[in-house]
Amino acid sequence: MTSQIWPAPAITSNLAAVRATSPLVFGLTNYIAAPLSANVLLAVGASPAIGGIPSAAEHFAGIAQGVWINLASLVADDPGILIGVAKAASARQTPWVLDPVTVGAGATANDRLAAELVELRPGVVRGNASEVIALAGGTGGTKGVDSTASAEEAIPFAQSLARKTGGVVAVSGPTDYITDGEAVVAVPGGHVNLTRVTGTGCSLGALVAAFAGVVPDRLQAAVSAHAVLAVAAERAAAIAPGTGSFSIALLDQLSLLDAAA
Repeated sequence: MTSQIWPAPAITSNLAAVRATSPLVFGLTNYIAAPLSANVLLAVGASPAIGGIPSAAEHFAGIAQGVWINLASLVADDPGILIGVAKAASARQTPWVLDPVTVGAGATANDRLAAELVELRPGVVRGNASEVIALAGGTGGTKGVDSTASAEEAIPFAQSLARKTGGVVAVSGPTDYITDGEAVVAVPGGHVNLTRVTGTGCSLGALVAAFAGVVPDRLQAAVSAHAVLAVAAERAAAIAPGTGSFSIALLDQLSLLDAAA
C-alpha cells in the first residue's frame, strides 16, 4: 500500500491540468448537493452541468469530458435516464463515476439499479465503506447515507469490485483508500467537518469526474481528487470557526490551491 498527499508532484500536476483544460463535467445529483457540487467544480477550474432535464441528459453525457451519476439524483425515479447516461458516456469512452448513495440501506430498487450500473463498468466507483461493501456483495448496512463500517474493512471488497468493473474504486473515510483491484493508495487528511456539511461526498464524486476527464490514469485521477479535497478541507478548518464558514472556506481553499501553496 502506498500513501499520497498534497503536494506530491503528480497530484499538483493533475490539478494544473484540470485548471488548464476546464473539462465539462455532467452530473446527475440531487437538489441538496447540486449547488456545492457545482461550486466545487468551478473552484478547481472545471465547468459544471448539473442534470435536471431528462430529455437533455444523454446529450450532455455525450459531450462532457467527465460524467458522474449519484443514485440519489433528481431523476432517480426514472432509472432509464441513469442507465441511458451511463451508456452514452461509455459509448464515447467518456469516464463516468458512480456514487452508490444508500446502497445497502434496504432500498431494494436502489440496490438493483446500482447493480445494473456496475455491469456498465463505471470508470470509478466512489462511496463510503458500507456502500462499497454492499455493492461488492458483502453485508454491513448503512445509517441513511452514513457508513457503519470502517474504510479499512472495505478494502478487500473495493479490490474485488474494481476487478469486476475493470476500473477504480474509492472508499471514503478518515483515511480514503483508492484501488484499481491490485494497488491500494491511502489518502490521509481531510477534516471531520466534511461529514458535517451536506453535499461534500457528492462533490467529491464530481471532483473525481473532473480529474478523470483530464487524467488518463483512473487511479491517479481518483487519488488526485481525494488529495485535493483533503488538503483544502484541512486548510478551511484551520481558519473557519464553524461548519457554515467551513463550507465557504472550503471553496476558497480549493480555488487558491496550486503547486506553490
